[in-house]
Amino acid sequence: MEGLTHNFLLFIEDWGYFAVALLMAAENACIPIPSELILGFAGYLVFAEKMTLTGSTVAGMIGGMAGSIFAYYVGVAGGRPFIDKYGKYFFIKKSHVDLAQSWFDKYGYKAVFFSRLLPVVRTFISLPAGFARMNFTKFLILTFVGSLPWTVFIIGCGMALGENWELLMAIGHQASLIFVIASAIIVAFMYYRWKRDQKKA
Repeated sequence: MEGLTHNFLLFIEDWGYFAVALLMAAENACIPIPSELILGFAGYLVFAEKMTLTGSTVAGMIGGMAGSIFAYYVGVAGGRPFIDKYGKYFFIKKSHVDLAQSWFDKYGYKAVFFSRLLPVVRTFISLPAGFARMNFTKFLILTFVGSLPWTVFIIGCGMALGENWELLMAIGHQASLIFVIASAIIVAFMYYRWKRDQKKA
């Protein structure tokens, strides 16, 4: 894995935005390449002034959306039996698909948005959405809206950590939880202010 990680970093450093888009497409197509590695290193390259925040975000989103769409259509075309039979050849763990399936079964369409902010399930949620033949337009919108904050957040963390960006690899799951908690606090605060302003009006 260390050799692969090194190769991925060299690929991003040499090919820049194209590499970020391609690797994020692979990650969102359920290939186990951590987004913390791809986007965290992209954030470091922004810090080093070798990439821009806008460019890396756009590349990450294009790749992420492409990979999610691919996984969605794999789910539509093959269904759960196809993934259970052939997923192992693409390093897709049944337990990860089970987790995503349970989220989708419990929360429906909303899971496509919220799961993009959570570890593991964010990568695999496209599959059960495809199994259920979820409305494609809704799938696109919820995937985009859910993926954008995560993409910006991880790139921003890579920028903030600078030379120490690899810390993201060690605290990736914890970073997800911190992001979700911080987002919930911000939303709650904004809602509180809106309610207060409504009472004053």
